[in-house]
Amino acid sequence: MSDIRVLATGLEFPEGPVVLPDGSVLLVEIRRQTLTRVWPDGRKEVVAKIPGGPNGAAMGPDGKCYICNNGGFAWIPTRTTVMPGPQPEDYRGGSIQRVDLQSGKVETVIDRCGEHALRGPNDLVFDKHGGLWFSDLGKRRAREMDLGGFYYLKPGMKEIVEGVFGVLPANGIGLSPDENTVYIAETPTGRLWAYDLSEPGTVRPRDAIYRGERGKPIAGLGGYQMFDSLAVEANGNVCVATLVSGCISVIAPDGALVEQVPTGDRVTTNIAFGGPELRTAYITLSGKGELIAMDWPRPGLSLNFLNK
Repeated sequence: MSDIRVLATGLEFPEGPVVLPDGSVLLVEIRRQTLTRVWPDGRKEVVAKIPGGPNGAAMGPDGKCYICNNGGFAWIPTRTTVMPGPQPEDYRGGSIQRVDLQSGKVETVIDRCGEHALRGPNDLVFDKHGGLWFSDLGKRRAREMDLGGFYYLKPGMKEIVEGVFGVLPANGIGLSPDENTVYIAETPTGRLWAYDLSEPGTVRPRDAIYRGERGKPIAGLGGYQMFDSLAVEANGNVCVATLVSGCISVIAPDGALVEQVPTGDRVTTNIAFGGPELRTAYITLSGKGELIAMDWPRPGLSLNFLNK
């Protein structure tokens, strides 16, 4: 961990880092309810105020920043930090929103799939066609919790289809380099699922007892470890932020655990790649309220609609 560089401190549960071409990093502060820009000199600038729970961010083909809004959390203080808890009394419902980075204007793109309201959108990734895959963690209440799932918002951002519903709380989402596979990280189980696509936006049919089994679990960690959000390397490895053990778990497409890179925070929530040759990892440490960077041994996968 000797090469860890702290880029910003005092962030209120940061998530969803997006590394822009100028070296600045967009991220959401879930508890502060903002989209924030961190400049290379450490300066922080609020781009937009986003009521509810801004939880993930990605640049779209229109040059706007798309946001997963989980509708808000109740916050629970612990000995060392403040953690997201159950559905709050002022829960606003889940949605996908977009932000104009120049004006800060926030628009709601979609908040339901057919008759079903989105509950807690969490993470998102654009495919090369301009379609948007996003996960929905659901919400937790005192004695019950929602099932999770993931959805596809077709290019043009008007039509939404259900990918798979019935996943245990679905967190990080990413695409393989050939975009033939969607990866989903299940938080409480610490499992990484792979879903084959038959065409953009369509999960390949597969015989299964439960709908959530249309994918295959390619990796699961032992002990008490939980998965959060993820990014993909250029070689196809999936880098999953891992809670409790406080690391980035690097998982090969065949499910082999390549390595676990410690970060120094038990609440390590997300990773993104930037810098020359995409060899710098930008990681959100939500427990400490920090954005850090470190040299990465392999290049990250270039994201669509984000010029490096």
